Amino acid sequence: MNLELSDEQLALRDTVRRYLSDRAGISTHVRPMLGDPRGTTDEVWRGLVDLGATALLVPVEHGGEAMAMTDAGLVCEELGAALYSGPLLSTAVAAPRALTRFGADGDRAAELFGGIADGSLTVTVAAPADGDAPTFTEREGSVTVHGSIAGVPDAATADVLLVVGGDPRPALVAVPMASPQVGVTADAAIDLTRRLFRVDLDGARGDRVAVADQRAVEALVDDLLIAWAADALGAAGRVLQMTVDHAKVRHQFGAPIGSFQAVAHLCVDMYETVELARSGVAHALWAADAADRAERHRAALRLKAFAGRLAGVGDTAIQVFGGIGFTWEHDAQLYLRRLLGFSRFLGSPGGHAERLGRELVGRTA
Repeated sequence: MNLELSDEQLALRDTVRRYLSDRAGISTHVRPMLGDPRGTTDEVWRGLVDLGATALLVPVEHGGEAMAMTDAGLVCEELGAALYSGPLLSTAVAAPRALTRFGADGDRAAELFGGIADGSLTVTVAAPADGDAPTFTEREGSVTVHGSIAGVPDAATADVLLVVGGDPRPALVAVPMASPQVGVTADAAIDLTRRLFRVDLDGARGDRVAVADQRAVEALVDDLLIAWAADALGAAGRVLQMTVDHAKVRHQFGAPIGSFQAVAHLCVDMYETVELARSGVAHALWAADAADRAERHRAALRLKAFAGRLAGVGDTAIQVFGGIGFTWEHDAQLYLRRLLGFSRFLGSPGGHAERLGRELVGRTA
């Protein structure tokens, strides 16, 4: 595992950072799009496609770059730092990883991979979660899907929904979102920069893209947790920098508040949490591609179990900013919401901490 970024990775990170700063700033893009179900504009999306952001994890034979999760994680981190609200995590990370984990091939898989790479398709994934179990039935050469799935990211703007379901062998089914049998309703979410929806599938027809086993499902969920953790790391790192900058220039009693021990300790605690998360994300991104199943799964569980601590960075930032941090006009509350959104993504931190404990006990028993 190499902890130093290569020249190519540095160039990728800096290019995405510069583009988001110039074309998708918080005041000029993120805030105006808060009430828009798409979360982005065609112009900004097309720019990300032209940068190759949607092609990172797509195989070369389908027009992609065939990069690793460590590369995609750099992009995810920049998305979190910029509070980008478009469907890039869903389309560029979740969808190709779902297809890859399930070993999808054939014409339909090639069409999906190609559409993701060239930006002509927006794809999202209905990740398996407790209580959401869509049912599949074969009908006239296609698969009919029934069920309701909550918390699906970017469903309102997606062209295709990849649904995981079926027992005993899980299948990956591609459902066109334009189908009249697909209903989409916005879910209430604390994170205003990420769109979550409830998708109702009332006999919607789709294509069975691949069939795998429960290990593929577990690997996909791990990938999603790791990618979303990288996004949260970016948000936490940026709000930490904002807080330190504020503590340097905000004066009380004739001195910058950062010189006060109480405030300095808060900033140090934030820094410690961010750096702990950074090491965990770096290890998990590497493990997603290079480690065995057990190490990857534990790495993903650790990140999610740490999500509550990471959200505390946003909470502490509000304390340092004082009353202004709570106001709608200040961006600190948007970062706190982003971090709280990850804390609730695919279950609670406490639940994942319990799973991690069971994994570790089973390993030593």
